[in-house]
Amino acid sequence: MQIVSTPHAPAAIGPYVQGNVAGGFLFASGQIPLDPETGEVVGSDIKSQTAQVMRNVSAILEAAGSSLDQVVKTTCFLDDMDDFAAFNEVYAESFSSHLPSRSAIEVARLPKGVLVEVEVIAVVG
Repeated sequence: MQIVSTPHAPAAIGPYVQGNVAGGFLFASGQIPLDPETGEVVGSDIKSQTAQVMRNVSAILEAAGSSLDQVVKTTCFLDDMDDFAAFNEVYAESFSSHLPSRSAIEVARLPKGVLVEVEVIAVVG
């Protein structure tokens, strides 16, 4: 197993790593809309927060030698399912002709009070 770490995504805020590569796959920890340099939450609405989340996800994928085109599964956590259409609009911009499998779940609360968190599994190499 290989640990993935990059300064271009937020450092872990708990006892976990940004991602692990095992068996040819990246298992990335959930990303919230934190600025990698400051650790502060970016944006106050679902669209701006989703854009930052996807930038963070992309940075981890790149550090692992993968990309958004190699993502096979995402799990998306939303603070409010009423934000789903706006979230989906920004999320869709991250993927071209390749669409991963996905689950989207409304949760009671997310770290730091953010509106969205996304985790991915991707092929590496």
